[in-house]
Amino acid sequence: MLVLGIETSCDETGVALFDRDRGLLGDVLHSQVDLHADYGGVVPELASRDHIRKIIPLVRQLLAECDTKLTDLDGVAYTAGPGLIGALMVGAGFGQSLAWSLGIPAIGIHHMEGHLLAPLMDPAIEVPLPFVALLVSGGHTQLIKVSAIGDYQLLGESLDDAAGEAFDKAAKMLGLGFPGGPLLARCAETGDPRRFHFPRPMTDRPGLDFSFSGLKTFTLNTIRQQLPPGCDPDQTSLSIQDQADIARAFEEAVVDTMVIKCRRALEATGVTHLVMAGGVSANSRLRERLAARLDATVVYPPAKYCTDNGAMIAHVGALRLHAGERSALGVAVRARWPLTDLRVPGQQHG
Repeated sequence: MLVLGIETSCDETGVALFDRDRGLLGDVLHSQVDLHADYGGVVPELASRDHIRKIIPLVRQLLAECDTKLTDLDGVAYTAGPGLIGALMVGAGFGQSLAWSLGIPAIGIHHMEGHLLAPLMDPAIEVPLPFVALLVSGGHTQLIKVSAIGDYQLLGESLDDAAGEAFDKAAKMLGLGFPGGPLLARCAETGDPRRFHFPRPMTDRPGLDFSFSGLKTFTLNTIRQQLPPGCDPDQTSLSIQDQADIARAFEEAVVDTMVIKCRRALEATGVTHLVMAGGVSANSRLRERLAARLDATVVYPPAKYCTDNGAMIAHVGALRLHAGERSALGVAVRARWPLTDLRVPGQQHG
């Protein structure tokens, strides 16, 4: 079964070909980082328009690189949510139209399920069920118990900001630019870990939920304390070392918090494998701490498949289409969509 995967949930247009027997055949990704950089964040209308411009040329490029024709496809998978509603509609509309024109099934995929199962695209990686998944991205921070493909139990989540969003906001406060997560991590490499100590939110109480809003406030207050009295933090720059030291303290706090919560989740469920996925899972300090401090096997995808991509959507699409699932003709997307309820409006079982 050869499946074309389409990812357009936010600011990356990704397309890929995945075959259940041969694995990932190819993927192409266009990032909109430069388009949104001047605004310090993603502008939904610009994102949608850029997806429209790029999606057909990218599919043509992918097919050419894989020496494949449209008529070779057995199915089309597209991200149906969660995400920016306009961006989602571009991918869903294109995916449904293409599948209809070829007379093949289409399937709407949950964006976070794509991330969740991304490490399993590699046939050499085997993760016994059940396992715990840490999903960390710009829009989500969740701990999930995975009992089977499609059987997901929410153990804990962020009560306010996601970890990725907190990274981006902290980077913006420090004047590091956009996208903030990778820039803050790079800045933190030269920071002194002993100069500042940031709180590890919600680790002094039981439970598996997260909260990063207060950590952003603590970061802003720390920045202000380093500036001369009466200075506007928006108009006055920190020294390079101040930036690095604060970035390091922020990153250490987020990483330690997630390590503590993951340890609790593994102990509560009694499982021995942790799958980490989502954009923040590319953070090298987080990977190192989880591997060093958890009595468990930690699995994550290659860095290029941590961020949004079409390969993860094609992979899950192949699994679900093979199981006989498909989406009815029409553009049904969900801007908000809990991972514990994978029903798409119009979903059918063959």
